[in-house]
Amino acid sequence: MIRVVLPAHLRTLARIEGEVTLDVKGQPTQRIVLDALEARYPMLCGTIRDHDTQKRRPFLRFFACQEDLSHESPDAPLPAAVVSGQEPFLIIGSVAGG
Repeated sequence: MIRVVLPAHLRTLARIEGEVTLDVKGQPTQRIVLDALEARYPMLCGTIRDHDTQKRRPFLRFFACQEDLSHESPDAPLPAAVVSGQEPFLIIGSVAGG
């Protein structure tokens, strides 16, 4: 089971309280986890990744095991602690401003 923590605005949109657990097959990657998340919560399609390019939206970041995975390949394997469910895969809304 993969644990996913979403920012408040996406939890509200998907009507989710707390973290999400996803059962994914094969070696979990960002792409596989996000595909499973969007399949389960279709209202999130296009909010985390661009519809056409599938690239991460600019003001969202991906973290796991205290590491920023935002610029990693979407097909890179997730850390073992995330795969085992010990640590969550975090989708964080970044803060911008001056």
